[in-house]
Amino acid sequence: MPQSAEKILDHAPLFREPEYRQMLAEKKLNFECPHPDQIVTDQREFTKTWEYREKNLAREALVVNPAKACQPLGAVFAAAGFERTMSFVHGSQGCVAYYRSHLSRHFKEPASAVSSSMTEDAAVFGGLKNMVDGLANTYQLYDPKMIAVSTTCMAEVIGDDLHSFIENAKDENSVPRDFDVPFAHTPAFVGSHVDGYDGMVKGILEHFWKGQERSQVKGTINIIPGFDGFCVGNNRELKRLLDLMGVSYTFIQDASDQFDTPSDGEYRMYDGGTKIEDVKKALNAEATVSLQRYNTRKTLEYCEEVGQATAPFHYPLGVQATDELLMKVSAISGKEIPETIRLERGRLIDAMADSQSWLHGKKYAIYGDPDFVYAMARFVMETGGEPTHCLATNGTSAWQAELKELLGSSPYGKDAQVWAGKDLWAMRSLLFTEPVDLLIGNSHGKYLERDTGTPLIRLTFPIFDRHHHHRFALMGYQGGLRVLTAILDKIFDKLDRETSQTGVTDYSYDLTR
Repeated sequence: MPQSAEKILDHAPLFREPEYRQMLAEKKLNFECPHPDQIVTDQREFTKTWEYREKNLAREALVVNPAKACQPLGAVFAAAGFERTMSFVHGSQGCVAYYRSHLSRHFKEPASAVSSSMTEDAAVFGGLKNMVDGLANTYQLYDPKMIAVSTTCMAEVIGDDLHSFIENAKDENSVPRDFDVPFAHTPAFVGSHVDGYDGMVKGILEHFWKGQERSQVKGTINIIPGFDGFCVGNNRELKRLLDLMGVSYTFIQDASDQFDTPSDGEYRMYDGGTKIEDVKKALNAEATVSLQRYNTRKTLEYCEEVGQATAPFHYPLGVQATDELLMKVSAISGKEIPETIRLERGRLIDAMADSQSWLHGKKYAIYGDPDFVYAMARFVMETGGEPTHCLATNGTSAWQAELKELLGSSPYGKDAQVWAGKDLWAMRSLLFTEPVDLLIGNSHGKYLERDTGTPLIRLTFPIFDRHHHHRFALMGYQGGLRVLTAILDKIFDKLDRETSQTGVTDYSYDLTR
């Protein structure tokens, strides 16, 4: 065998060695009961046709590779954005392992969360004892300042009542009576991670604001970023812009430091996050601004109920979207947008103009969360590109109508198609039957890239197979410049591959473009 103590091979070259090729071929023949190669080839070719596309898009009872995750993942991410907060998921231990691994694989950082470890007996008799013991252990072992409780499918199916369970746990001295334990019911079998995020942020605000008297402080603003895999770069960029303007603001749910801890010899289970005292004071803000409307629908409704003005946006990326955010912040705060920021805007526009000949008319397929897809489609049209396919598995009919209105406002969007509730297997059919130049999404799109040959640009959560993208902003003018560069790099890389054959295609293997 090629592997030895003196010659350690990574799995990629190791499995290409003759011994492993033979082993894998024998396994396929003897254990997988494969169909003849011709049948497989014929079926593969059929899946590329318009006939198959119609059958594929008509699916109702089956979902294949949805571009979303489940509610509790969003709740765990939301909890990570508050000071010394431990996420406590009432449900099975395996579910929590999934949420932790999903976040840590994207951010390349530890993602802390605990579970009530419900098993078969709890599924029959209820999980109260698990809650009582679990809260006590969490409080004693991890020294949190707050424990944020959410649920999985198991707890929701049997109908466990979090409010009463938490009260019973306090009666049994699991945690002190005045210790903060906000909660949100997050059934994983409905909605998606954006709904879980929304529920947990609303639950935390309601926990601290309910019954409190509000005394409005004019010009102050709450910023809710939404579920954002690029929060490390985005939150810091937005704070920089707000600080340049001199705005008085509070970031509600700031996970930028929690998922970007330094290596300096000290392990930080908790780092950064919105301070509890700031959450309490945030009740008095004049307005709450959401950077992602469809991530915060219930939270914004609650903010309006307590008397705050609200302003929702769709992931402020690109020129016009950033303009609208900054102008709204300026109107609320009374602070002018400084010349420094105006110059940044001009530089982004200049960069777009410099590259216009390479961007104009490019066709895109975009998938991800509703706000991200909306924002990316808008930016693509600003560059002269055409967002041909816009897909959000967790998109609603309201999102679909809103995006169609945006697309209809530009000649670059006139042929665009919006797909709410569809999955990535549907996207595969779309790419085969109506090909595009570029695909924008997350790491799951690499299989679409392999099957269809459509170059993938990774710009949204989760990104597992590339490192450190989340450390750089996508929002704001600087973020728009980063997105523009990523798109252009992919265009030029593809052109280099297509023109690299010496003496055949290299007449266009240009040094200067």
